[in-house]
Amino acid sequence: MNDKPVILGIDPGTTIMGYAVIAAGHPEPQLLRMGLLDQRKIADHYQRIARIFERTLELVDAYKPDALSIESPFYGNNIQSMLKLGRAQGAAISAALYRSVPVFEYAPRKIKQVITGNGNASKEQIANLLEKILKTELKPETYDATDALAAALCHYYQSRMPGGSQPNGTGRSKSKTGGWEDFIKKNPGRVAGK
Repeated sequence: MNDKPVILGIDPGTTIMGYAVIAAGHPEPQLLRMGLLDQRKIADHYQRIARIFERTLELVDAYKPDALSIESPFYGNNIQSMLKLGRAQGAAISAALYRSVPVFEYAPRKIKQVITGNGNASKEQIANLLEKILKTELKPETYDATDALAAALCHYYQSRMPGGSQPNGTGRSKSKTGGWEDFIKKNPGRVAGK
């Protein structure tokens, strides 16, 4: 379908799952598709998990990604929410692995750091920067999909670093970086002038 490497990004959630597909072009990637799986009208938790698996499999079959980049769950106080989020993430990861797609997992703070340079950036700041990078308009109602797009773009940038991101036995990414000097050389358009 596309001769450039393709990355599927997912922001997992049992109620709303965001997804985005990018082609890793140079100098900047190209957005192929972005959307939401909205399951607010589905009461059964297990049916939601099945739909996450099915939608991820549909995306994998349609776009043949070279990698799945997924946001890892953040740690909170609500154990039930964490359990549901972990199940959603597991369903998406299982679908990718079912089709032998390598999985790379990034913490939300890492994604924000890679995209904006600030691990505490707001969704609005991330969306504004993604609009500039991909030359597209993003709407507030699609912020879950924007998070998925940020996850895909995070993997795109990490894989361009010396040594790149490599999956290990746990499915988590291992990043090897050559430091800020290498990053600046490879990404001159992302460095703000003084």
